[in-house]
Amino acid sequence: MTLAARKAEARRAAAAARALAHAQGQGQAAELLADWLAPHRGRVLSGYMPIRSEMNPLPAMTSHDGPVCVPVIVKPGEPLRFREWSPGVEMIEGPFGARVPAEGAWLEPEVLIVPLLAFDRRGFRLGYGGGFYDRTLERLRARHPVTAVGFAFAAQELPEVPIEPTDQPLDAILTENGPFAIRRG
Repeated sequence: MTLAARKAEARRAAAAARALAHAQGQGQAAELLADWLAPHRGRVLSGYMPIRSEMNPLPAMTSHDGPVCVPVIVKPGEPLRFREWSPGVEMIEGPFGARVPAEGAWLEPEVLIVPLLAFDRRGFRLGYGGGFYDRTLERLRARHPVTAVGFAFAAQELPEVPIEPTDQPLDAILTENGPFAIRRG
């Protein structure tokens, strides 16, 4: 089976597992995320507007003590850009159904909450296949230190995410059960 076929199959299975977990609720996941983010106060935080059955990080984003932004897809094949966000800001429909601020300052995040379909204990994630976060993390890491935390249901864990050389690992993963220990090497 090719890598593309393995990733496609993993995406289908992970989306189904995430949908089942989402139907049961995310419990205290947002509060756990807010606690995890507390040491990062003052740093620029990127969250996301949840779509489909993604974990909802909005309560943690709202409670962050510092600037908050959300990703904006400028065009396919390019890294994400990040527009400043706060509760009540005017939002418009962006690509893939995610809402984005209609206007606001462009910020460069130092901490990113990253959505995903699946993850493994090595810190690798499986997204929707556009490569946006991989390109973005690579660019940001070349410029300055960043911390990327995957936010997911525990049911989204796979024994091993199929990866390719361009895939960027996460620094941490947080679920409704708390943080996962990432094993490198």
